[in-house]
Amino acid sequence: MAEATSSRTAQVSRKTNETAVSVSVNIDGTGTSKIATGVGFFDHMLDQLSRHSLIDMEIKTDGDLHVDDHHTVEDTGIAIGQAIAKALGDRRGITRYASLDLAMDETMTRAAVDVSGRPFLVWNVAFTSPKIGTFDTELVREFFQALAQNAGITLHIQNIYGANNHHIAETCFKSVARVLRTATEIDPRQAGRVPSTKGTLA
Repeated sequence: MAEATSSRTAQVSRKTNETAVSVSVNIDGTGTSKIATGVGFFDHMLDQLSRHSLIDMEIKTDGDLHVDDHHTVEDTGIAIGQAIAKALGDRRGITRYASLDLAMDETMTRAAVDVSGRPFLVWNVAFTSPKIGTFDTELVREFFQALAQNAGITLHIQNIYGANNHHIAETCFKSVARVLRTATEIDPRQAGRVPSTKGTLA
């Protein structure tokens, strides 16, 4: 079940046999978040996503963590993507495109986004360890795949260099946050138009 208001906010609830997820977002927020997925490292990354995108997020996920973290991470990405898509509505007046190289200590990661209505992920990130603490590094890609597909965005993420796997993961989340912030901002020069020659980004 999902609903959107005239402001750029939305709420999504999603329940399966594996997870129960509730998400609310405010695109025009200040980056405040309240996040509880039961996966500590993932909560930390989602806090970074909210803080640096300035999208307020409330996220509650109850998942089958006795199996592993996969369903919790993927389904949370699905619900966040759905909420962002609902909150953006017809995407009228948005900047639409953004790209950024983000540095964190020894690591550099590039993200680029087109809030296009056409979901696609290009993932060029390699981790040197299967785990960050107890968190499976392969789930970072699974999260962004779910986010891109359900938000209706084209998202490219490339780790240019880096040695620390925590830093590599964190720069993925921070760089995506920053490009989402820019691309979803209202461009006053658009004068309320949909930024596409097609006339639609649905």
